[in-house]
Amino acid sequence: MQPIALIVEDDDKLAEIFSEAVKAAGFEAVVAVDGRSALDLLPSITPTLILLDLHLPHISGSDVLAAIRQEAHLQNSVIMLTTADAWLAETLRPEVDFVLLKPISFVQLRHLAGRLRPSSNPSS
Repeated sequence: MQPIALIVEDDDKLAEIFSEAVKAAGFEAVVAVDGRSALDLLPSITPTLILLDLHLPHISGSDVLAAIRQEAHLQNSVIMLTTADAWLAETLRPEVDFVLLKPISFVQLRHLAGRLRPSSNPSS
């Protein structure tokens, strides 16, 4: 079973690029197209990795982040902000593991996600 990467991104093209990059790194990709969809998904999945855009329709990324931090089953999830808003990202940096400023390259994301993927063989 592959670890899950939740991608919360309202731009269809970016969501596809991010999805393909995490799949190439060995994750199962689950995409939420807005903040409301992300919040609906969170109780039913435990992603290893969460890629979170900040400017989302319906519910902001910062509100989604606050909800993630309230969920006990998500405390070990690695959270990456994926945004073009450097100022807002800096204000949230203490609450997340990584900040990636857009544009984000496929290769950069694949490499970083690969480093974060849990080992499937505990003896390695």
